[in-house]
Amino acid sequence: MSDESLYGNASSRFSRRSFIAGTGSILGAVALGGPALAATRTAATATSGPIQSGAHVPVLVIGTGYGGSVAALRLAQAGVDVQMVEMGMAWDTPGADGKIFANTTNPDGRSYWLRTHTKQPLSNFLGFPIDREIPLYTGILDAEEFAGITVYQGRGVGGGSLVNGGMAVTPKRENFPAILPSVNVDEMYNTYYPRANTNLGVGLIDPAWFDTTDCYQYARVGRKQAQRSGFPFVFVPDVYDWDYMKQEALGTVPKSALAGEILYGNNYGKKSLQKTYIAQIRATGKVNISPLHKVTSVAPAVGGGYTVQIDQIDTTGNTTTTKTVLADKVFFAAGSVGTSKLLTMLKATGKLPNLNGQIGQGWGDNGNVMVGRANWWWDATGSLQASIPCGGIDNWAAGGAFAEVAPLPTGIETYASFYLSITKNPNRAQFSWNAATNKVDLSWQQAWKQPGIDMARSIFDKINATEATVYRSDLFGVNKIWGDLLTYHPLGGAVLNKATDNYGRLQGYSGLYAIDGSLIPGNTSVNPFVTITALAERNIENIIAHDL
Repeated sequence: MSDESLYGNASSRFSRRSFIAGTGSILGAVALGGPALAATRTAATATSGPIQSGAHVPVLVIGTGYGGSVAALRLAQAGVDVQMVEMGMAWDTPGADGKIFANTTNPDGRSYWLRTHTKQPLSNFLGFPIDREIPLYTGILDAEEFAGITVYQGRGVGGGSLVNGGMAVTPKRENFPAILPSVNVDEMYNTYYPRANTNLGVGLIDPAWFDTTDCYQYARVGRKQAQRSGFPFVFVPDVYDWDYMKQEALGTVPKSALAGEILYGNNYGKKSLQKTYIAQIRATGKVNISPLHKVTSVAPAVGGGYTVQIDQIDTTGNTTTTKTVLADKVFFAAGSVGTSKLLTMLKATGKLPNLNGQIGQGWGDNGNVMVGRANWWWDATGSLQASIPCGGIDNWAAGGAFAEVAPLPTGIETYASFYLSITKNPNRAQFSWNAATNKVDLSWQQAWKQPGIDMARSIFDKINATEATVYRSDLFGVNKIWGDLLTYHPLGGAVLNKATDNYGRLQGYSGLYAIDGSLIPGNTSVNPFVTITALAERNIENIIAHDL
């Protein structure tokens, strides 16, 4: 397959069809058993190439998202050689258009993980369906479909940091005991949240610039309307380079947030893990990262450690070779869904039968609900909208909802406000092994979104009443108001102090750990990645002190 056929003609005209299709892309942004190996230990250096079959490694980390990156960095700094395996691509090579990531106005093969048709979070716009055919490719965004819900996840070195909006929110201290009841609040807020925020490069938008720049007119409208209905509007930290965005607005650097880039990767301004933890990881010289490697089995090895089977895949998802390695310790960091599915399968198929009955339980969607509102002409939201959210409406204490004021950057004036809500939805699902299909199922039901919708209404019904406005009904289908079939924030499945001990050690096996969003039981009250990072910092510090 040529670059041209994969990515599309980079110089093609911006047609009405591509505008409508691309609009939806941007709108959605706003989220073994076996004997012991007779092998010698292989040093894990940053330049040693893909992990080799037969290798014996001190530590194998499955996944390169927030938790896995924290674990690998701290282990390397403690002198441990680490191998990381990542199912997605490295995302370090430009495509035919000269950019690493696809433009959100024109999704191509780089945009989706092994799909031939886009699955955009907003499926319609102005009465038109907006999904399109694309070449099959190991693209950056996985729209993984379960019964009742689609879970959006990042695929590549850097995990979810590649595709999220970068909203780096620390939960209010008073909300934390309900999020992780077995974790000491003082140590998180005095030590681990500050450590995570520093290493992630978290910062706030300049309020004075916010008040004057064209690209946040939409957020100023959101603030005004929230305050007129009595709701507090709060600025939200982010990992975008705000100085870079100011230069984008001046036209002195290539546009990134102001070109709507987010859902399929951000080429310039966002500080994803590639620019923070993973850059530090590479600098240690003690960590090797193997992209396009998918772990299929982990089982105790005769003589100690764990036999791990790994499929190396090509960019169409086909297995090119199967490798077997021996790892002294294994960290599961494949994200809430990836880790939960793998552990559920390993327990049910007898590879890790001693995992306890909590495996697969406690999964939630962080209460995600999306919605749009139609504004009057005097509340224009602007044709230029930065794709990076910077503020939200807080009604958590009274109504169980926190709502991002999110962009709708179509390139035209829409007179509309758009939101991604995080709600206190109590419903939790379970992963289970389906022997008939040889797949892992999730028990989520679409009807379980209703509590989240009701909580979101605690904000938006009141704003609509105050402003004499209505909900948009053209974004999620025909005459459908709520985006209730998706989540950007999967959490749970290997819950801390239930499936694991209080630091992520998996019950039943020495040397196996979960260190990602699977540890958090379904909700964080805000965007979750700072909490995932801070918890990983806490846990790996204890593991290094006691297990190594």
